[in-house]
Amino acid sequence: MSIVPRTPAPAYPGRRWAIRRYPGDASTCPRFRSDIRADLSTLMGLPREIRDDIELCASEAFAHTVSHPRSRCSGGSVFRMLSTPIVMGRETTLRLSVSGDHLVSRPSRASARCSLESWERAEPGRGLSMIHNLATEWGIRRWTDPTTSDGPITALWAEFTYATRACTCGGLS
Repeated sequence: MSIVPRTPAPAYPGRRWAIRRYPGDASTCPRFRSDIRADLSTLMGLPREIRDDIELCASEAFAHTVSHPRSRCSGGSVFRMLSTPIVMGRETTLRLSVSGDHLVSRPSRASARCSLESWERAEPGRGLSMIHNLATEWGIRRWTDPTTSDGPITALWAEFTYATRACTCGGLS
């Protein structure tokens, strides 16, 4: 941890923060949240409400990831990636990815036979529903690491697009 405060910098296409690795254990969540908060504080022009949404969705994605047995195994890890793949004029897209080696599914819909209230109380995966409602886009991506035989890795990704106050692309707005 640095004692020198970081100066926020504008978003630019392709900006990537360092990939962070965490033990696949729920007790790591406070450190995970602290790191995402610190990384987001280095992005100039990120509205507070979007920062709060990203932090909440990141925490939910982390909790979802560590709830799966393969992430919790001894030596299991969770990885967090953060980037700004798109910066166009007065609009920026920030992408969050949280990965572990488990299968993630989209939340199911409420059954027609039960009330929405009882479904919300009973249905696991509410964190995914929250991500669905707060992110501009979200989904899962699976791939296999050719250097290991551990099986497929799954990443839950979410994108957050927001308007910037001024053009940070270096061009004329």
